[in-house]
Amino acid sequence: MIVSLHSYIAFLALAVVLLAFINALNGFLTGREFQQKRDRSISLAGVAFFHLQFLIGVIVYFVSAKGFYALSEVGIGNLSSEARLLALEHPTTNLIAVALVTIGWSRHKKASSDKAKFKSVALFYGIGLVLILSRIPWSQWV
Repeated sequence: MIVSLHSYIAFLALAVVLLAFINALNGFLTGREFQQKRDRSISLAGVAFFHLQFLIGVIVYFVSAKGFYALSEVGIGNLSSEARLLALEHPTTNLIAVALVTIGWSRHKKASSDKAKFKSVALFYGIGLVLILSRIPWSQWV
């Protein structure tokens, strides 16, 4: 149940972060004004969905046989490449991606110019998105 929830929310989280990235990149490239209601809401939704997805992922990691249990029972040296992806690479990379998106959100709040706000969101959300996409277990995803 929780594994399915983690998979389905991933679609929504990726879509919202992609929207936030595209919105920020567009704002940065066109030089438009950062609108608190629209642009801030889109960026906030991106960071919120990433955090929700990560929280559910942590729960999955500790209750699933493919996460922490596999790593502790078999050991890292005996994991297959697919098991290593699920037990080590996916959670570690996603932790880094969530941290980067959070940094982007925090930096945008402190930025003084509209261009700097858009740049912060576009840069950090974009890197986070690339990291997430690089470590999704595509063969096992819903």
